[in-house]
Amino acid sequence: MKRKKVLVASVSAAALALTLAACGGGGDDGDNGNENSFTETDSSAGGKDPEAQGPAPEVEGAKAGGELKILAPDPDDGPDTLDPAALWSVTDNAIAQDLLLRSLTTFRQNDDGAYELVPDLATDLGTPNEDFTEWRFTLKDGIKWETGQPVTAEEVAFGIKRTFDADTFATGPGTSYSKPYFEGGEEYNGPYVDGDNFPAVTTEGNEIVMKFSTPFAEMDYYSIFPAIGPVPLNADKTDYGQKPLSTGPYKIEKFVPNQSLTLVKNDQWDPATDPARRQLVDKYTFEFDVQPQVAGETVLSDAGATTVVTALQGTDYNKARQEGKDDNILVGPQPCTSFVMPNYEKIPELEVRQALAFAYDYENVWSAAGEVAGVTRANGVTDESLGYGLLPPGMAGRIPWEGPIDDEQITYDPERSKELLKEAGFEPGEYEVQFVYDASTPEGEAGANQRKRGYEESGFKVEMYPYTGGSLYDVWTNPDSKLYKQINLLGTAWCQDWPSAATFLPPILETGAAYNTGGFSEKAVDDRMEEIRRLPVDEQADAWGELENEVMTEYMPVINSGFYQNIFGIGSTVGGFANDTSVGGAPDYRSIYIK
Repeated sequence: MKRKKVLVASVSAAALALTLAACGGGGDDGDNGNENSFTETDSSAGGKDPEAQGPAPEVEGAKAGGELKILAPDPDDGPDTLDPAALWSVTDNAIAQDLLLRSLTTFRQNDDGAYELVPDLATDLGTPNEDFTEWRFTLKDGIKWETGQPVTAEEVAFGIKRTFDADTFATGPGTSYSKPYFEGGEEYNGPYVDGDNFPAVTTEGNEIVMKFSTPFAEMDYYSIFPAIGPVPLNADKTDYGQKPLSTGPYKIEKFVPNQSLTLVKNDQWDPATDPARRQLVDKYTFEFDVQPQVAGETVLSDAGATTVVTALQGTDYNKARQEGKDDNILVGPQPCTSFVMPNYEKIPELEVRQALAFAYDYENVWSAAGEVAGVTRANGVTDESLGYGLLPPGMAGRIPWEGPIDDEQITYDPERSKELLKEAGFEPGEYEVQFVYDASTPEGEAGANQRKRGYEESGFKVEMYPYTGGSLYDVWTNPDSKLYKQINLLGTAWCQDWPSAATFLPPILETGAAYNTGGFSEKAVDDRMEEIRRLPVDEQADAWGELENEVMTEYMPVINSGFYQNIFGIGSTVGGFANDTSVGGAPDYRSIYIK
């Protein structure tokens, strides 16, 4: 399987990784939620509006015109492709969904600030059969490519079929949703390998018909992804992502992978067909992998008046508050969790994995890495009510997991770690752990050193390896990498793709899942996940919550290194800013304007 850069969202440069998607909101009313507290995200607050039609509601006070610059400091933020079948990150999905690539459904912010599911390319939210093994979507009339050519149902079907190519799009959403759910999906490898004839995705006139072997009650939500949208029938499987054709309000003027992206208005986009997007700004310029200090200094100065920073460091947050610049920052909740993931084969002892949880010096690691404990990072260590499991606060069905043994509260406790190591048969200094860290910033170095110190004080021998080649996922997801072979502690971070634990637990726990970087594999857990997918819809949330607690208690395959909140930097002339939790916590580009 091809393993390339994992495209997951915006965080500080020293954090273990980043993320995916969700539902909630933020505003431009002067109350930016900038308190030293952690907010749970109510993922299902927005609901659905199947009758929503274009144009999108007007943004109060909005003006058209101007250019917006977006600075994305995290090395994971720079996309190397914009192919819709490959997009599965907060940063990339926000850009693509809001501005470039329309899909069958989408989210929009309602009057209450929550995000609701609405039709996009489809006339409604789709029609399932009684047991959710078939869905039908009807394509709207009048949708055009940036070339002026009409978008066809066959092109939507072709786009969906491409998601089954797990080699070309190894870290795309099709690996978790297309292949497991669609009838014949596990055997079908997409149109480039197995041809275009795939009975599970067909067209009847303007209708796209999908058939499923596993009931998929949430296909209307999966349809928010650009992957469930059109691709020209002659698109190349590797080159198309460098300049995909737009169906949204903007099109690509220039794209330098991993570095920059410039978007200008698409004159073939018809707002009358689009209930969610707007065309308020003349040009968007994105700069990726910007030094965090440079990004913070820019947005908090006069030079950054028309700038947005996707993730500010804690030092810039504190500086802004001290200088009375609260209007330049917004603390936004994210339905996301960051994990340390022990290699399940290299660290087979449950007690050792438990010991690692007590050996992680949470607050000192966070602080050294530029985070603000209780604001940008939190878990049961900082707030017992949040618990310590996989699922982020606010998710339906979630049962806060207290700890591994008799609800023992996890915190940084070197002596408890040594006790667990002894139960596993190891004296202090005998068990060696190895991890790779982001050495491209002082914060990355500092966070890693605090982590190493904590492990050593807790009885572990430690070897850590610096990495400056970009995203740590380049190592964590590449078994052929020299560094991968030298480490036994990996990482990942995850946000829900839509309001359901079905989008959270399988990508982290299922055998062979692309983001299960620790290689956790237990047949009983795989079987239970398949059983839950087949339960009645109203029983699934509680079943996922129960499974999470069982897995963490019996196996503890991951260590929760923090739930997320993000700090945005907002230039003084930027209006209409909102935290778009429908994609995991990113700027809502559909509502931004220049004052």
